[in-house]
Amino acid sequence: MPLPDVAERLGVDVGKVRRMIQDRVLVAVRRPREDRTVLCVHEDLIANGVPLPELKGTLTVLADAGFTDDEAVDWLFTADDTLPGTPVEALRAGRKTEIRRRAQALAL
Repeated sequence: MPLPDVAERLGVDVGKVRRMIQDRVLVAVRRPREDRTVLCVHEDLIANGVPLPELKGTLTVLADAGFTDDEAVDWLFTADDTLPGTPVEALRAGRKTEIRRRAQALAL
């Protein structure tokens, strides 16, 4: 979702969404839209009108492991047969400790 759509879903202004991205509460990547690229946030990173609470710490661990925002998003949404599903699905299911442990292991 482009940032204005994220802002609407969260009930805040776009400036607040940008601060959430800077504070690593959310992660955004550039995606092509019409004749330009825009920052977008995946809709699965928002639940019940707020950013996933488990996301901030997970993004910090991934950044500490050397992941760029693009790489972090790719990792969060790549299916893993050992979970099963994707890391973001596991976060949404309340399995943040397991996901953070896996993210930490990527830095080793």
